[in-house]
Amino acid sequence: MQQSRRVAPQSTASPAENKFSVLRRATRVWAVAAIHGEVERLAAIHDALEARFAEGDRIVYLGNYVGHGAAITATVDELLRLRREIIARPRVFSSDIVYLRGSQEEMWHKLLQLQFAVNPGEVLEWMLGQGVEATIRAYGGDPARGRGAMREGAVAIGRWTGALRQAMTAQPGHRELMSALRRAAYTDEERLLFVHAGLDPRRALDEQGDALWWGHLAWSKLKAPYGGFRCVVRGYGPGEDGDPGPHALTLDGGCGFGGPLVAACLDAATGQVIERLEA
Repeated sequence: MQQSRRVAPQSTASPAENKFSVLRRATRVWAVAAIHGEVERLAAIHDALEARFAEGDRIVYLGNYVGHGAAITATVDELLRLRREIIARPRVFSSDIVYLRGSQEEMWHKLLQLQFAVNPGEVLEWMLGQGVEATIRAYGGDPARGRGAMREGAVAIGRWTGALRQAMTAQPGHRELMSALRRAAYTDEERLLFVHAGLDPRRALDEQGDALWWGHLAWSKLKAPYGGFRCVVRGYGPGEDGDPGPHALTLDGGCGFGGPLVAACLDAATGQVIERLEA
């Protein structure tokens, strides 16, 4: 399906304005699926990736670093550790490693602004049901106190979310990583597109909205190249059986729900999977 993306070139916008990351001059791209706080699995994937990382390689993390799991802050620390190790190598730049926003990170962002929500109590309960409790506790919060704040009003909610924000800021690099998340990433020759949970093939990339974080039922209809991309790769697709065709790839192995963490190395020109890692 030929679809115009209508995305402004990345070089014309400041980092804060960029919604998408462009992987420039990539030979191979390592894509890492949803992690959900499983730091030991992530560390094992990183050990294998470090040994294989070569000049021309790029790394894309496909979202959901936090939520559900028991080692949220350690997972973020491990993400930052590998970044330091990789960009210290010759001819590797910070833009060669990209972090996408997942549904868990989107919820965390919204949770820190709950005092502005119309129905903050209902929103909090929904988020708790989606796995955000693990992230709240990881940064020293208590859902019970959050519920109490919801009953007291906006000022109390602001104090509760402010304490969570301060706790995240106190962890070196955590706030900066959360502020650097992108909606999607693609290779500069526009052959591979990386998203968190899916997209609507009927819409341009900059019109996807929440479909990037929550997926879309139309993913099953992605049977042709989307906007000229040879393959769309996503890292989270719970409860879905397979992909609709050769132009879509789901890497989710169920990490955080008893399954392995999956990473794949893809040829940037063809989209073919060169190697698949599981931990």
